[in-house]
Amino acid sequence: MANKAKKVAADIKDATKEIIHRSKAEIEHAKRDQLRDRMTAGEKVKSFMKEDLEKTKADADRAKRKIRDKT
Repeated sequence: MANKAKKVAADIKDATKEIIHRSKAEIEHAKRDQLRDRMTAGEKVKSFMKEDLEKTKADADRAKRKIRDKT
């Protein structure tokens, strides 16, 4: 029972972190869409990289949950 509680707690933590990372990625994408012409090429690249990093972090959190569910 204790292991199941730990598993549920870890799943909730990872799901929350995944939502936060996906939200940050969406905000960065929206910022880039809104400031389209006012951003320099360098700023756009940095913004894209930040968005991609947040998506990668979210995918990692999702993968941890899926792996945990299989064990």
